[in-house]
Amino acid sequence: MSSPAALARRLLDLIYPPRCVFCGGLLGAGAPALGICPLCRETLPYTAGREALLCGIDFTLCAAPLRYENQVKRSLRRFKFHGRQTYAAAYGPLLRACAQDHFPTPPDLVTWAPLHWRRRYRRGYDQARLLAREAARAYGMEPVRLLDKVRHTRPQSSLPGRAREANAADAYRLRRGAEVAGRRVLLVDDVVTTGSTLSACGRVLLAAGAAEVVCLALARGGMGKTVETDG
Repeated sequence: MSSPAALARRLLDLIYPPRCVFCGGLLGAGAPALGICPLCRETLPYTAGREALLCGIDFTLCAAPLRYENQVKRSLRRFKFHGRQTYAAAYGPLLRACAQDHFPTPPDLVTWAPLHWRRRYRRGYDQARLLAREAARAYGMEPVRLLDKVRHTRPQSSLPGRAREANAADAYRLRRGAEVAGRRVLLVDDVVTTGSTLSACGRVLLAAGAAEVVCLALARGGMGKTVETDG
């Protein structure tokens, strides 16, 4: 005999069938409410090799498991702008695998590039915080808020590359009471393109004495810049 919980799950699946967070296709019976369909798992635009990594001015490296295109771009726009905050749970395994591949040594702290309070109020959540929570599980940690965004800026996605640096400059401050001196920080955001936002955040953390800032994003745009490594 099925348990009440199992019966309730079946009823919910009938009313709200689980769908892939990338393509919106129906998932099979018994699939998690939020997940990735087999086709998308095979065809997502995964980064490979050096294209997974971006160098920064005020961070050592940023790693991202996906390219910001096609179904990834559409999914992230729903996540950020259309209330699909629960997508973070489906993105989590991709973030954690990428973190463990590129940053196997646990950081001392995991944090995120925060939204300004006005945008967070309108949206109802901070998508980077949700991703940081998922990423931190790779190390058995909880994310810690280290930064505040003190200047309300235009969305980076609305600006050309060179304007993004000026838009993000001096927009972040160390949160009162945050302790980063001598610590290695993993900084999480949703999308990295030029690295301007992460650089602005990293600059604050390094100025406060952080030993190193490494970064993780779900997707990478602006694929023209890859890390050059010896050999």
